[in-house]
Amino acid sequence: MHSQTSDKSFTLTDRNMRPSFLPRLVNGPFDDPGLFVPLTFQKRALLFDLGDLHNLSPGNLLKTNHVFVSHTHMDHFIGFDQLLRLLLGRAVNLHIYGPSGFLANVIGKLNAYTWNLVQNFQEALTLTATEIQSAQRITQIFNCANGFTPSDPVVETGQEPVIYNAPALQVRTQILDHHIACLGFAVQERFHINILKTKVAELGLAAGPWVSRFKELVYQGVDPSTEINVPTVEDNKAVRVFSLAALSKKIARITPGQKLAYITDAVYSNANQEKIINLALDADQLFIEAAFLEEDRQTAMDKYHLTAYQAGTLARKARVRTMTIFHHSPRYHGQGHLLEQEARRAYEGS
Repeated sequence: MHSQTSDKSFTLTDRNMRPSFLPRLVNGPFDDPGLFVPLTFQKRALLFDLGDLHNLSPGNLLKTNHVFVSHTHMDHFIGFDQLLRLLLGRAVNLHIYGPSGFLANVIGKLNAYTWNLVQNFQEALTLTATEIQSAQRITQIFNCANGFTPSDPVVETGQEPVIYNAPALQVRTQILDHHIACLGFAVQERFHINILKTKVAELGLAAGPWVSRFKELVYQGVDPSTEINVPTVEDNKAVRVFSLAALSKKIARITPGQKLAYITDAVYSNANQEKIINLALDADQLFIEAAFLEEDRQTAMDKYHLTAYQAGTLARKARVRTMTIFHHSPRYHGQGHLLEQEARRAYEGS
């Protein structure tokens, strides 16, 4: 169990498999919460929470096309303005998700600025914002070209926990109690495609964009007889033609997908425990808040946060492989090791 921002806390059951997600906390454990999840071999990333984003480079922020906001307390949402400023004038469609009341908060942010010059931009940013409620989702679109005037809301009814579906992964959520609605999240890779480089070399195939295309076709579940052209090492203009099924059998190994969970700002109630354990169950890595020490349990309860011991207990019950704690109360500055020790004891069942 780790409470650092380093990637080194991540573990894999199959150590020969390069992970598809390389998650890292945006800030230190005493600073604004946030989790940045770049997707390996793809020029895109997921971002969980919008606190202070200055530790992320503009290049990393530009990879971000889906943002998942737990709630809109300032330390989780103040970075919206920074991201908005960076994306203005770019042809980007940013998808952003949040809890009940989220659309009003987004509109309030956008209405705080004057947009009379946006027609000068050659390219227009589009925000697609979705508010997650217990029995429905509401989506509105905000386009820079018209001064971010909100579109008519589109309402989807139902309690389906999956809020984002892509060919290779999905994001699920649960509505937690923080004295307001607060979202917890899990990212699940459908399955992992491990390219066997030695087999690629034995076939005389050249590296290139075809690998990403091959993976996309497998994730999309297209007809196995679909043909794919692959350039050769000896002559890059020459190609060999394989069916998707034959190529998969020759150069790929399919293994279980990676799973991450992100939990912050939730009271230790029976309802929250059930939801958190369900969301994080068997995750490869759980990022979970540990705001207070167990000796300050009543303060944690009053403020609707978790203690380090409670965080470790939840991680153990959810059978996660690795846990990273964060979002410590500033009262423990210089005592982060105590929070880590307490969480580890609970995680190990001591």
